[in-house]
Amino acid sequence: MPRIKVEVDGTTYEDDVEPRLLLVHYLRERLGKVGTPIGCDTTNCGACTVLLDGMSVKSCSVLAVQVDGRQITTIEGLGLDGERHPMQRAFHEEHALQCGYCTPGMILASIDLLRENPDPSDGEIREGLEGNLCRCTGYQNIVRAVRSAATEMRGQAAGREVSS
Repeated sequence: MPRIKVEVDGTTYEDDVEPRLLLVHYLRERLGKVGTPIGCDTTNCGACTVLLDGMSVKSCSVLAVQVDGRQITTIEGLGLDGERHPMQRAFHEEHALQCGYCTPGMILASIDLLRENPDPSDGEIREGLEGNLCRCTGYQNIVRAVRSAATEMRGQAAGREVSS
């Protein structure tokens, strides 16, 4: 059985894994990262999205053996010192969730979207999140939340540049 070493939410894990074990099952069943939901198991819904080396991936389409030596961030790994990440805060403040099932994947995909485009238009937000489905909200509040988080994150980045 292959052995992997992976950093998940700042903690390093070493495990023997079956070659066909999906990352989503490794995260949930081995590591207890149940904030990463299993949605469709076909990469259609995006609920299981995590950040792999900072880029969003659908963990139902990645094998655990493929993350050997890499870094993963789940919804549980966001934020610092008990503070919510700006995207989490924006989703809460803008009421960008209803049932919450899609929310972890939507938040992580949104963070990756802003990494690539820190000031997206509403259309660019919708296009950037098209691989993540929400069956409850109609997306207006999600778009508003991403826009709000983008503004805050740009302000934080500008503040870091000034203090450097």
